[in-house]
Amino acid sequence: MIEGLSHITLIVRDPDDMAEILKTVFDAEEIYDSGAQQFSLSREKFFLIGGVWVAVMQGEALGERSYNHIAFNIPDAEFDAYVERIASLGLDMRPPRPRIPGEGRSIYFHDRDNHLFELHTGTLQERLAQYAQHGKAAP
Repeated sequence: MIEGLSHITLIVRDPDDMAEILKTVFDAEEIYDSGAQQFSLSREKFFLIGGVWVAVMQGEALGERSYNHIAFNIPDAEFDAYVERIASLGLDMRPPRPRIPGEGRSIYFHDRDNHLFELHTGTLQERLAQYAQHGKAAP
């Protein structure tokens, strides 16, 4: 039986640069840095973001961007503050996708290794309620 999400691993060219992004945007807590020791495939750092273990390992960046992404929930009242955090790092923000009113707002941005992140203000329950209200029933 699956108990929940264990961790997310991202391959990045520069773990220190990614650490700055995770700490600045996500208030990540760095809990481990392998430094010169390698217990895994390459140098790695571990972070906690909202209770989720995020690992970054040194390696080649993604060759291209896609819509595959990791989304974290944020309070709507802090939406503009997160836009400012992302902008302060010079990261590429992309326009949000079209949405039904009431399903929340999103900030989409790429890190320097082509990973796409989303900061979203809504919940699954809110989205499903809006879909039901607008005639898009769940399976």
